This record gives sequence, C-alpha cells and structure tokens, in this order.
Amino acid sequence: MISLYIVLPLALLIASCAVAAFIWTVRSGQLDDVDTPPRRILFDEAEPGRQTDGRP
Repeated sequence: MISLYIVLPLALLIASCAVAAFIWTVRSGQLDDVDTPPRRILFDEAEPGRQTDGRP
C-alpha cells in the first residue's frame, strides 16, 4: 500500500509530461505535414547542373 503513494504520483507526473510534450509538438507545427516527407524519397529530383539522361 505504501508503494501506491509513490508510484501513483510518479505515474501522473510522467503522463502529464507526455501530454505537455504532445501539446508543444502540435503547437510548434511539427505535425502539420506528415504525408510528404515519407514520399519525398520516392521521387528523384535532379540536382542543378546535372543532366538527367544518364550521361555524366
């Protein structure tokens, strides 16, 4: 029973820190566009000054 007095407030503190971190992440705009970055690797963009026809 004594351990409940330690574990319960500790769990509430950790949960509130996680919620605060999530709110901070959403407000800072880090979750605005979650679809484009994973798909960006699929498209081969030509670098400036390089030819794209396979020749060096």
